[in-house]
Amino acid sequence: MALGLDPNAGLIDSIGAYLASGGFVMPTLVACAVVLWYAIGARWALLQRGSGKNIRVLIKRYADGRAKPPDGIVDQAIVRGMQVCTRPRPNLRRYLDEAFGEFDGVIKQHATVITAIVSIAPLLGLLGTVVGMIETFRSLGDMALFSQGGGIAAGISTALFTTQMGLVVAVPGVIVKFLLDRRQQQLELDLAQIKDLLISRFDADSEHRPEHRAEHRAEHPTGAAGLAAN
Repeated sequence: MALGLDPNAGLIDSIGAYLASGGFVMPTLVACAVVLWYAIGARWALLQRGSGKNIRVLIKRYADGRAKPPDGIVDQAIVRGMQVCTRPRPNLRRYLDEAFGEFDGVIKQHATVITAIVSIAPLLGLLGTVVGMIETFRSLGDMALFSQGGGIAAGISTALFTTQMGLVVAVPGVIVKFLLDRRQQQLELDLAQIKDLLISRFDADSEHRPEHRAEHRAEHPTGAAGLAAN
């Protein structure tokens, strides 16, 4: 009897009996499972890197106009960063931080929901265990193997099934959460590297731009004009 399902009954009847055996906690655990896997699927879809190539190579390709259309957070971040760096700015990192704020929010979406559910599910299973044990000891006090409320058998069933369901919801969620968190950490490192490379590239390029040289000459006059001014 896998997961407490009766192999001799129909699938729908077996699932209904299984949920009924868990008492009032079981519908809450089912709802947690639905929300958990929806959040996992949405988060998995959001945490797409895009191209698997090196960040430095991707930036060079986008700068040369040889890159494919952006597909994924890294590709979109490079395009956004290149747009910010099209003209010289006095504090480029601040502008890049503002431009990348959207990506920082995207890679954290649904993380709190997943963490909360994988933490709550075992506790809900424990609550069902406590409720089942209370029913069991109440039946023992009445010396009733079976009663209108189910008696000892129903109490033990509630205790076991809710614990089982809580673990079934939580354990796979914890595993997938670990994988998603690793992907988020890698994307955060990629975004930080993109900003560093763009700053080093465009700050170095800005020193050789005509407008930068004109500003530099205006601020620091040299030659005869500078000596006359002094």
